[in-house]
Formats: sequence, structure tokens, C-alpha cells
Amino acid sequence: MDFKTSNEEIKTGIYLLQDGNEEPFNIRLHLAKDILTIQEQDVICVSGEPFYSSERTVTIRRQTIGGFGLSIKGGAEHKIPVVISKISKEQKAELSGLLFIGDGILQVRLSTVQVLRNAGEEVTLTVSFLKRTPAFLKLPLCEDCTCVPSDQSSGTSSPLCDSGLHLNYHPNNPDTLSCSSWPTSAGLRWEKRWVDLRLIPLLHARLSQYIPGSDICRQNAFQVIAVDGVCSGVIQCPIGEECMDWLQAIASNISALTKHNVKKINRNFPVNQQIIYMGWVDEREQDLVQDRMYTPKFLALRGSSLFKFSAPPVTTWDWTRAEQSFTVYEIMCKILKDGDLLDKRRQCFSLQTDTGEDMVFSVELESELLLWEKAFQMATFFEVERIQCKTYACIMESHLMGLTIDFSMGFVCFDAASKAVLWRYKFSQLKGSSDDGKSKIKFLFQNQDTKLIEAKELEFSNLFAVLHCIHAFFAAKVACLDPVFVGSQNTAASTAVPTLSSVSTGPQASKLKYSS
Repeated sequence: MDFKTSNEEIKTGIYLLQDGNEEPFNIRLHLAKDILTIQEQDVICVSGEPFYSSERTVTIRRQTIGGFGLSIKGGAEHKIPVVISKISKEQKAELSGLLFIGDGILQVRLSTVQVLRNAGEEVTLTVSFLKRTPAFLKLPLCEDCTCVPSDQSSGTSSPLCDSGLHLNYHPNNPDTLSCSSWPTSAGLRWEKRWVDLRLIPLLHARLSQYIPGSDICRQNAFQVIAVDGVCSGVIQCPIGEECMDWLQAIASNISALTKHNVKKINRNFPVNQQIIYMGWVDEREQDLVQDRMYTPKFLALRGSSLFKFSAPPVTTWDWTRAEQSFTVYEIMCKILKDGDLLDKRRQCFSLQTDTGEDMVFSVELESELLLWEKAFQMATFFEVERIQCKTYACIMESHLMGLTIDFSMGFVCFDAASKAVLWRYKFSQLKGSSDDGKSKIKFLFQNQDTKLIEAKELEFSNLFAVLHCIHAFFAAKVACLDPVFVGSQNTAASTAVPTLSSVSTGPQASKLKYSS
């Protein structure tokens, strides 16, 4: 692993990649500001222009001994191209000078039947050299430059001879190759180099340490999934510290790109519709099934609402197609501590909606959890500060009433018909409350003059929305008394969205806790 310092920080390292059902192989990671590049080693022509790279049509005749002098591998049944895997010495295929190991056979015209093995005296092949040799022809370099068929009686060749990537090894230059079954024209030089295998754009990409859909965390391994679904494959690091280092670095770049993107998007939105947060989470399924406990979701805090998407919103129209949306001051967020966790996932939070439904989400890193918590606090604070008051219809002693939660005045209850105020209390006068979990709330207020506790019982049709709104107003009141929080929310207002680097984990950070 190493770093380069230039206009942008670049991080590289060589690791193992598990890609599908294939055996793990070495890859090199290259992390730039906006893209993660995964590279693999391949043998490429580094000087000269291979004259055989274009499409060629070759006609060869069968010899009495040795036949056509070539072997092939692949086919539709293996879901890979038909590729020439061996060129026999001093046979017709080699003597033509136009056929080479790695040539993909595009078309076959036979003089008799349409099977190469049972072909007549002559066969016409249309071929083109594959830039990337199929995986089944790739084998490690080896110092043994002899090429002896493993089964002389059948004429089949050994896999080492089929690859054509290890022959005529030069001890003084292990990256340089030559092979008698490849062209030997002057100026051609082949080297083993790192070439791009996969490019993962980091804008709206997501990280995952977990086996998809489960709570099982891979050991020292992770994968990165681009917004279009392209996956890096499982990247395996040698030690946990190095794996976490990569996760933090990639997450930081994703966060910086998100911040920049949000800044551009917010230019098109009014002040009360600004985006505060965007990011991937994993939602815990309500009805668990054996093979899927979690599903990726994309959350966004914008204006007064929390949106849940299956994919990031790109156009204005996308915002109208959210799976769900909630008013931020009518939902409750709780960071789950160790005793509250439901399974093996660690970085989790719950959201209780205005209907009382509990949703549980997981993120990959503690820094992402802190980022979400701070963003939710800010979004709630901004919206309470903007609306200043919220009124809910209620019933008290069989009469239709209205309860206003006012940021400046506190609680105000009035008759719905006459609008006459029946009572009012400041936030500081609320000494306790209880609810039946269905519709009724009992408030305990202290009379400022008599110091006696006065109970007021109200019935609501939307109990949870009222409870969460009251909590949001109280939290905003407390936040106003915290100079650190006030300073941070002023900074956030100017930058539109907090970033990983702006989240403080020290003792002076705002510690508002959204818990029931």
C-alpha cells in the first residue's frame, strides 16, 4: 500500500479478489478522488504493432501426420469464445504464418462436414486475435521453456503449453516473454503488466463488508458497488487494520463527492427544500426470510422530509417516486447501543414513523453513523426553526380542541370552534408525560404561581406524530442552548451537507439523543 501526493491523494495496494466462483487472484487497487480502479496482470504487446490484430481469413490443408496442426478450446457450451490454444511446430497452422495462440475463431468454412475434428482435406478459418486471452488460457509464468505434450498417444497438449504465456522465460527480464507459437517479427515486445479490470465510479457508490442480505461480516474483506450495479468483487486484505484503512478512505471520497453533488443540486431548490443528507444504508426486513435479512436503500434528508429510495434520485422527477417519505419532526431516530442490537450488525439506528412503525437501518462505519445522526439533528432543527409552531386536532373531555406546539410560547390548547385559549404552559413547565400507546397523552404541568402539578389528558388520532413532534421541539430548544451545536448548524447551513471529516467525536460534540 502506498500514497502519492499531487493535486489529489492517490492510494494503491495489491490484494486478492474473489470474483464470482473463480479462484481468488491478485489485483491492484488504485483509489483516486472519484473512481476506484481494479487492475489485473495480463501479457500485452508494449512495443511494435501486432500485424495479426485485425480480422484474418486463413485456409489450411490437412497433413497426413498432425492434421491441421492446431488445438482449440472453448465454445458456446462453456459460454466462452472458441480460441486457438496450441499451434504445433512445423505443421500447417504454424507454416501459414497467420494463426497464433489466442486467436478467436469467428467463422469456420469446412470442405466436408461442419466439425473441425472430422473436417475434410481443407478448412477456412476467419480469426481475430483476442486482446484479452480468456481466463482458461491464463496460467502463471514458469521457467520451464520446454513444451512437451502430456499425452503423446492422443495428441492432446498440457495446459502449460496451451497457455502460451510462460514459454522461453528470460531470467534476466522476468516480465519479457517470447514464444515460438507467437509471431517473432522485429520490434515486438511482450510484457506482463497491470491492466484495468474494472472501474468503479464513486459518486453514490456503496460499500459492503457483509455477505449480501445477511448480518455476517466478512473477515478483512469488502466490496464496492457502483450506482449502476457494477461490483468490484470481494477484495481481501491481509489484516483488519488495512481493510479498515481502505474502507475509511473510500467512504471519505464517496462522502466528498456526495457533498459536492448536493451543493450543485441545491442551487435548483429553494431554501426550505435544501438537501442535508444523502447516503446508502441497509434496511432490516420486517418479515425475515432465510436468505435475506437486509436490503440496500438510499436515504435523503431534504427540507421537511426524509425520503427512502431504492436508488439515488438523479432527476427532479425521481424525488416524486420515493418508496416512502416522512416529515422529519414527526419521526423519531434512535441510535442502537449494544444492548439494543437485533443481530450481528453493529452500526445501526431505528426510525419510528408517525404511524408507530419501527424501521431498522445499518451502515458500514461508525463515522457514517455519526454523520447520519448529526444530519438528522440538523434537518429537524432547521425545520422546527422554520415552521415555529405545529397544531394538532385533539379531544379533551369530549370536546374538540386544538393543541399548538409553539417554539416560543410552549403548549397552547384552544377550543376548535371559538378559538378561545383554554390553557398555556411553557416548555419548562412540563414535568412529565405518559401515553397509552394508542391515542391518549397525559401531560403533567407545574403551575408557575401555585407550584402544583396540573394534569391534562388529550386524545389524538395521530398519537406518534404528536409525540415525535413534541420531542423534536424540545430537542431544538435544547440545541439552541448548546453553542457548539449552534455553531455547527450555522456551518452546515453554508455548506449544505455535513461530511465525514466535519463530524466531531470528541466530548464537545452535540449529544442530543433521539430516544423514546
